[in-house]
Amino acid sequence: MKTAYLYVRVSTDEQKKKGYSLPEQEDRLLKYCDYNSIKVLGIYREDYSAKDFNRPEWKKLLAIVRQKPREDKNILFIKWDRFSRNIEYAYEMIGLLRKYNTTPIAIDQPIDLSVPESTVMLAVYLSVPEAENSRRAMNTANGIRRAKQMGRFPGKAPLGYINMSDFDGRKIIVPKQPEANIIKWVFRQLSKNTNKIDYIRKIADAKGLKCSRSHFFRIIRNPAYCGLISIKISSKEQQMVKGIHDPLISEVLFNEVQRIITRKRIVTSKTNELNETFYLKSFLLCPICYKRLCGSFSKGKTKRYPYYHCNAKCKTRVNALTLNDAYCSELQSLQLSKNVTELFSSILEDCNINIKKAEDIQQRNMLVRRLRDQELLLSQARKLFVASVLGNDDYYAIKREYQINSQSIKGELSNVNTKLENYKKHRELMSVSFIDVLQVFKHLETADKMHLVSLIPPNRFDLQKRSVSLHLDSALSKILLPKISEKQQP
Repeated sequence: MKTAYLYVRVSTDEQKKKGYSLPEQEDRLLKYCDYNSIKVLGIYREDYSAKDFNRPEWKKLLAIVRQKPREDKNILFIKWDRFSRNIEYAYEMIGLLRKYNTTPIAIDQPIDLSVPESTVMLAVYLSVPEAENSRRAMNTANGIRRAKQMGRFPGKAPLGYINMSDFDGRKIIVPKQPEANIIKWVFRQLSKNTNKIDYIRKIADAKGLKCSRSHFFRIIRNPAYCGLISIKISSKEQQMVKGIHDPLISEVLFNEVQRIITRKRIVTSKTNELNETFYLKSFLLCPICYKRLCGSFSKGKTKRYPYYHCNAKCKTRVNALTLNDAYCSELQSLQLSKNVTELFSSILEDCNINIKKAEDIQQRNMLVRRLRDQELLLSQARKLFVASVLGNDDYYAIKREYQINSQSIKGELSNVNTKLENYKKHRELMSVSFIDVLQVFKHLETADKMHLVSLIPPNRFDLQKRSVSLHLDSALSKILLPKISEKQQP
């Protein structure tokens, strides 16, 4: 009695487009074996593409075949495209199976491999699926190219965006929060060229931009964030097309960042450490010779000590941490004036915020109901499909429509939830006192510290008292006032 192993394979795309299914193939093969008195030794079910033989179930089958190399064995499948869609790999596998006395047989496309002329038909059967794959790949590439030329971003949206569909059902990408705002911040920080890229990446990760190091470097080189879409013309030439999606940054900012990251970086780890410790050095003058002070570390027995020092003959030197604390203490002795505090509160307070919030809650409830209706429609279609009342084409058409509609509704729902979350933050911010806004100076990043020091620079410092005075211009002196102690309050 003849024996055979049954191999059934289907990919997700084929099952949707052509109606293939594993049970259908298996049923036909079992009937074939029953009619021809063939004993089934095993059934191997695959859900992988046939572009190569790196498939889990095929590997298991091949391992079984190798265990008994001298016995005659057969592997049955429906058609040769179930076996392979790559003619080169197919011939290589057929040669390998011959070494183990195994014959691959397609029941719908039978070939007698012992007849030399049959190799011509085998070549036809194997080349047709590969030609279909090549044509499909070419059509897909042309479709992607046409979409890019129209300003659309095909494929999965980059980090900071989300895939959605417009009213015509065409795919678009829209900004996704909070990642979009974090990416904006990343580009602004890179344009300053004051910190290392990896340092900015770590801060962005802490803010919520979760991606690998290599992904982060692809992000800062991706022109999609400034509204441009790259179309490859040749191996060395690319064309930029204006996209229809909303850019996160301007082209000027993107080009500036590319100029900075592609040239030799002027920021090093040593520069970072110096800027972080000696952020006052560009603004301090020696109290003796009035020359600008420098900053450096002095090596001790167990650690290094930071000092602001003068390179002139006076050799003035003062501990950097002490002077930084003195500046910070002096800065925190200031508070916003009452008028400015009231102005900030007025800006944040929106008389229509409750009305807007109520409208957004109503919209969210409506979107939730629409999403439930879509899920109910799909559930009913699934039941009719299982009961064989609804055909394959109708069911998959309903399923595609559900996916498009639900994705659009989820996108709108995400935007509404973001608005409602912003209202909550808005309320929290309104409840915060603005008087002690400078208390957060110690927690600022180095670049922000240096920017604030440039606005409120140290005027001079006392070597004996290790104290610093601040220079406030006429505008800032009206905004920032000395704190009033509890004893001075009426």
